[in-house]
Amino acid sequence: MPSFRALPPSLLRQGARSKTQYEHDARRIHVPVSQAMVDCAVYCDGNRLPGKYTHSAALRKVHDIETEGRDAFVWIGLHEPDEHQMQAVAEVFGLHELAVEDAVHAHQRPKLERYDKTLFLVLKTVKYVDHESIANARQIVETGEIMLFVGADFVVTVRHGDHGGLAGVRRRLEESPASLKLGPYSVMHAIADHVVDTYLDVTDLIETDIDAMEEDIFSPLAQTEIECIYLLKREVVELRRAVSPLTIDLQRIGTDHHDLINVEIRRYLRDVLDHTIKASERIASFDELLSSLVQAALGKVAMQQNVDMRKISAWVAIAAVPTAMAGIYGMNFDNMPELHWTFGYPAVLTVMAAVCFLLYRTFRRNHWL
Repeated sequence: MPSFRALPPSLLRQGARSKTQYEHDARRIHVPVSQAMVDCAVYCDGNRLPGKYTHSAALRKVHDIETEGRDAFVWIGLHEPDEHQMQAVAEVFGLHELAVEDAVHAHQRPKLERYDKTLFLVLKTVKYVDHESIANARQIVETGEIMLFVGADFVVTVRHGDHGGLAGVRRRLEESPASLKLGPYSVMHAIADHVVDTYLDVTDLIETDIDAMEEDIFSPLAQTEIECIYLLKREVVELRRAVSPLTIDLQRIGTDHHDLINVEIRRYLRDVLDHTIKASERIASFDELLSSLVQAALGKVAMQQNVDMRKISAWVAIAAVPTAMAGIYGMNFDNMPELHWTFGYPAVLTVMAAVCFLLYRTFRRNHWL
């Protein structure tokens, strides 16, 4: 661990900060890029070259291959790099500082930006959180992010979140050299296709939850819990924010940037766009359906409240008869009818019971009880 005196002067000039904070900053400055690197590979003519590379050595290898007249590119994958690690990669690959800042801090909306000859694409990843029932769930959709820097001879992917790993995408591409021969933008297509496929999978699972909730709402004996509908509606809104903006960006890729993306890749991206539109339309239909379910649930709750109030009113009417009679004969007057009659007390109780029984039968016949 570096000592307080061994810290760089730039840190010592920042003001009165704690020794622990200085040492923490020093450790972060010296954390190598390899700590955030998931994989780094050089691909030539669609095949992965053997060996392990650093990000700078991989790019030098690509340049050496290109001088021989062969096509090659490097694909480096990073997981939640800090500012200094990302800056080290940016200096090697010439990434724009604004895009680098977005890649470090994450929490970006899906977007596509171009910086000279480099495309910067932000994708929202989604994951369905398993749960026994919606009533016990606290989260249904978990989101993350994947940022792609795609240039003429490199792909840099930055992933945020514990899901959305790209190892499977890399493995499938390496098993298909013909796809990798199309260049770095084939990697961009494969990642976008993988992310959009997860959108469709998640929408299928959410549709199952909505069907179960719809069945509960329209079941006469089931208890209606509006909170569950609002939870699912909130998750659908979050999913819509992840999917809907991507439709516009994929359309732009298909119509713009012809100087960067060849015709074959644009054809593949149009297929990804079709799947994205399908997912977006399904999510929009979920939102409308949940809004309808909210109205149906509110109507059911109102109906249940009316039934409860009717039952309460019926019991109050029944209870009012003995209450009124007991109140009358409970007054302290000497001259009251049948006050000193031997059978007065049982007679009053009999009248009370008879009237209450008649009222009960009447309310039951009218379905108030």
